[in-house]
Amino acid sequence: MASNREKNGDARSSGQSKRGFASMDEGKQRAIASQGGKAAHAKGTAHQFDSEEAREAGRKGGKAAHEKGTAHEFDSEEAREAGRKGGEARGKSGSRDDYSSSSTQGRTLERRAKAGSQSHKNH
Repeated sequence: MASNREKNGDARSSGQSKRGFASMDEGKQRAIASQGGKAAHAKGTAHQFDSEEAREAGRKGGKAAHEKGTAHEFDSEEAREAGRKGGEARGKSGSRDDYSSSSTQGRTLERRAKAGSQSHKNH
């Protein structure tokens, strides 16, 4: 029978030994982490992300996934569907974004036109 040292020889050769939590299979790690998260929420000590923290976490995750080459690449149909769902969700929330009103859109276009004409003055 092989000893733990022999079984984990490849881990030791890389300079890292897998012991304790790290030695468990991924499914078991996820189950334990999930229990911890549920307990923290029940106790009221879980971290609650505000919208800015959530945005930043999403940016970091997306950047890391793109660097690793594991990010999902949307085709045009998937992108269209995601945009549609996002628009529906925003509409159901009942809040109006400043950019959704027609008068604000007009002002935005006016500002862009003004900014564009001012940038040509410098040339």
